[in-house]
Amino acid sequence: MDGAHDRGNVSDAQGRKAQGGPRAVVLVSGGLDSATTLALARAQGFECYALSVSYGQRHSAELAAASRVAVALGARDHRVMRVDLAGIGGSALTDLAIAVPEEPTTGIPVTYVPARNTMLLSLALAWAEALEGQDIFVGVNAVDFSGYPDCRPEFVSAFQNLATLATKAGVEGRPSRIHAPLMQWTKERIIREGIALGVDYALTVSCYQADADGRACGRCDSCRLRRAGFESAGVADPTRYQDL
Repeated sequence: MDGAHDRGNVSDAQGRKAQGGPRAVVLVSGGLDSATTLALARAQGFECYALSVSYGQRHSAELAAASRVAVALGARDHRVMRVDLAGIGGSALTDLAIAVPEEPTTGIPVTYVPARNTMLLSLALAWAEALEGQDIFVGVNAVDFSGYPDCRPEFVSAFQNLATLATKAGVEGRPSRIHAPLMQWTKERIIREGIALGVDYALTVSCYQADADGRACGRCDSCRLRRAGFESAGVADPTRYQDL
């Protein structure tokens, strides 16, 4: 973890709209779930600081999507931090030699990235403490998901304990609160709630192997879950797909 980061392109006008409430760091990957989470945090009155992580994922299209989402949803600031999870390997999302499955699989899939959410939440925890904010939002989901162990309520609860024990703010009685508002939501509900909050899902990229232009493959597990969510919600799918 080199601690490097880039400031996002959030405009001053959008930033001013977001000011006024308590500060919250929101993890924004560029996908459907994290965009909805950012919209929910904003609707609850938080001044949102969007955090994305370039961790060596297969494509950068999701980071470009995260920047678009942060601007559209009025984040006060958007930062992209860098962590070399590709150097660790062990996942189809960071190792091009491991194929992304295009058929449903059982068990924990090869798209699981070892300790990814632990590291992402740790970065969010550090930034929140530096900002003197006590709230962190993450869009993990234990209903319509791929079986990742770090998307479960038990993981979020355990990280909440860590946040209380491992920070100056926590020791002084001001621990960060970890919010996972989508934890028990179906993809259908996530989409319906997001649309009601003004989320433009055409800005997002969820595909595990999107091309350089952000077009989805339409075959991976993430694409299947996303498409099924729009179908269940009765909403037109705005996703741009590669030629199938």
